[in-house]
Amino acid sequence: MRDVTHDVPAPHRRTFLKYTGALGAAAAVSASLSACSSGPESTNETGGGDGADRTLTAVIGYGNDGSWDPTQTASAFCMAANNHIYEGLLDTDPISREPYAALATEVPKDPDGTSWKFALRAGATFHDGKPVTADDVVFVFERILDPDTQTLAKGFFASWLKEVRKIDARNVELVLKFPFPDGLSRLTLAKIMPKHVFSQPGGWDEAIKGKAIGSGPYRQTAHHPKSNTTFEAFADYNGPRKPAFRKMNWLTIVDAAPRVAKISGSSAGAQIADNIPYANIGQLESGGLTVAGGAGMNNLFLMFNTKHKPFDDVRVRQALHYAIDTEKMVEVALKGRGKPSSSFLDESNPSYRRAKTVYDYDPDKAKALLKAAGVKGLSIEILAVNVSWIVDCLPTVKSSWDAIGVRTTLSPQETTAVFTKMDQKQDYQVVAAASNPNQFGLDADLIMHYNYGPENLWMQYTRWAGNSVAKALFRDMDRATREPDAAKKTAMVQDYIDVVAEQAVLYPVVHNELMTAWNPERLSGIRPQPYPGINLLQAKWA
Repeated sequence: MRDVTHDVPAPHRRTFLKYTGALGAAAAVSASLSACSSGPESTNETGGGDGADRTLTAVIGYGNDGSWDPTQTASAFCMAANNHIYEGLLDTDPISREPYAALATEVPKDPDGTSWKFALRAGATFHDGKPVTADDVVFVFERILDPDTQTLAKGFFASWLKEVRKIDARNVELVLKFPFPDGLSRLTLAKIMPKHVFSQPGGWDEAIKGKAIGSGPYRQTAHHPKSNTTFEAFADYNGPRKPAFRKMNWLTIVDAAPRVAKISGSSAGAQIADNIPYANIGQLESGGLTVAGGAGMNNLFLMFNTKHKPFDDVRVRQALHYAIDTEKMVEVALKGRGKPSSSFLDESNPSYRRAKTVYDYDPDKAKALLKAAGVKGLSIEILAVNVSWIVDCLPTVKSSWDAIGVRTTLSPQETTAVFTKMDQKQDYQVVAAASNPNQFGLDADLIMHYNYGPENLWMQYTRWAGNSVAKALFRDMDRATREPDAAKKTAMVQDYIDVVAEQAVLYPVVHNELMTAWNPERLSGIRPQPYPGINLLQAKWA
């Protein structure tokens, strides 16, 4: 599989980042989108009504003004909403990530085949009343696979999917380049959109801005960027996961304090909220709320500019990782809700194996590596995103590096400012930011290609892709993608992750939990996700 962002042409990268939130699945959303008003009164329902007519109100700790185009977006809010509005041929369980039939009538019985045929669900209709047809399926996949159209989704499909053919009005065939069973779970990333709407001039621009018409259980009824988005149960939905809420109102409140206030106390205006700060867990639990976390790929990573000496020397990069007191970071900044990284993957990932190089806290080793590299009197400015939990972690990095004689300055900035500098190819030393590719799935091949690849946007930021070690790594990654034997493929992925760990060009420092809070007296069936957003397709009123 090729990287999800590598094909973005240079003149368009800034726009791409604006719309996709390219911070590894939008985990690092700019805090500049502070708590806005909750929107016009007509869309600011907070659980009113009786019985089944009650409005579910949710608070999302990420902005709703990213791209809503399902082929482009990595926005936490928009991806979560799209999972309720749109369907793929197959969709996946939000926790296990096992595929289930959504628009298609069944999951292919031969995942190792090079041809998958799908019949569309009889009676499936879009929210504007038009039927879903094979033409709509082909329309979406042609956009994704079009070599002249740069989408985020292309990186999830282009390496293994050759084409999608229309058999007849209700049947399609996916033709693979080679057997790729992991592709079944990726089909949820290709949301089927109405051709008659989005093929019109300016249609994709409208999708980016928030126009959303799908065939899923909820239809979008209003969209107010930086404020809220509202939904209503789609009466003609006949798919597998029925809508349980007559109406939903999702508020975007990025600042932590007003987000917590909205769900707590006797006057709580919402029944569920994601992105709960660790410091507020006890307060919310004592108020009767359930607060639960999901451990996954959410992480603080360091990214080095390998064209800025001495960060071209692997020993220097390793030294700075060994120097960080990660246990202290977990205890103080993360309140115990995390673990020091022992691989690029988190420990709950099915493909996890402890890396050969693990950066356990070892300041003496760090000093020895710097000495061996001939580095002394090093001063570093850490360019960091100002996401609250990242900012909480930064003092531990600074004190750790100061302790080995590296004079360290912290420079937290808005996410957009940090990555605008990256896009403009401005000089930098080290970036500290957040990432969570689990939003796209658990597939290790997907996760690693999201971050590493010869034309990958992240590798362009690091200026490392031309390195001989990098070139060998990318070849190993491509071979692993094509390996048909699942056990061999997993071993190959684990082996090349050892190289990624040793090189420490872009590498996680800690993996941490994401917390969700809800009122158990009002809601049931809630399962907290290990990635941003919420999924209410199996929830209901208590």
